[in-house]
Amino acid sequence: MASTYASNTGLELIRNGEQSGTWGTTTNNNLNIIDRLTNGVATISLGGLGTKTLTTGNGNLTDGQFKVIVFTGSLAGSPDPACTVTIDPDTNQHVYMIYNKTNGAVTITQGSGGNVVIPAFADPAGVNAVFCDGAGSGAKVTSLTDNIASSAIKITGGVITGITDLLVADGGTGAGDASGARTNLGLVIGSGGSGDVQPYDQNLKAFVDALTLPTSDGSAGQAMTTNGSATLAFTTVATAARAYTYSVLF
Repeated sequence: MASTYASNTGLELIRNGEQSGTWGTTTNNNLNIIDRLTNGVATISLGGLGTKTLTTGNGNLTDGQFKVIVFTGSLAGSPDPACTVTIDPDTNQHVYMIYNKTNGAVTITQGSGGNVVIPAFADPAGVNAVFCDGAGSGAKVTSLTDNIASSAIKITGGVITGITDLLVADGGTGAGDASGARTNLGLVIGSGGSGDVQPYDQNLKAFVDALTLPTSDGSAGQAMTTNGSATLAFTTVATAARAYTYSVLF
């Protein structure tokens, strides 16, 4: 009876009594496939391409058997270069680690069920783990890294970008721009008699600055005066003048 093949990997399953004298060659080929499946890294150029197919062949060494795939090259298309990579056959299940080092978006597809788009590395994504469910014509590719549940994440160095909806209660602003952030935080700049905070005003700033006396001059009995050029300062006022002012006011 002839050999059969593992449904997802293309490994050749040798029947008892088959391949006398050639069994070792087939076994070594299978071991090389296993090496690709467990720790293999393939660098595949998509330069100038708009489409590419990754195939898993039965009993053969093919690009679709690698665990980690690094895409390189300058993609076709302008001004938005992109390439669609099809996993074939659509009945094989796979988990791939994809590193997109091209200049555009790479779409991973297997059927009509759904795709995963991996942006160029500087976009700033470019790395994703995907699961191909092998459901035939309706096969779906799902990202395994887009939604990660974790009780604690520690980031040392580097930056976080692209977050637009971190809630205020979770330490964010719940917004993707400065205006929305001010609204959510109750810091809307006043205009037309409304708002949460006073807009910047040069005269108001001068007034506030003048309220703080220099440490070398903490004298009592001073009044705030202007020089006609939006500059405020404290000036010592004679006792008689202060008494007159007090009597007029009260």
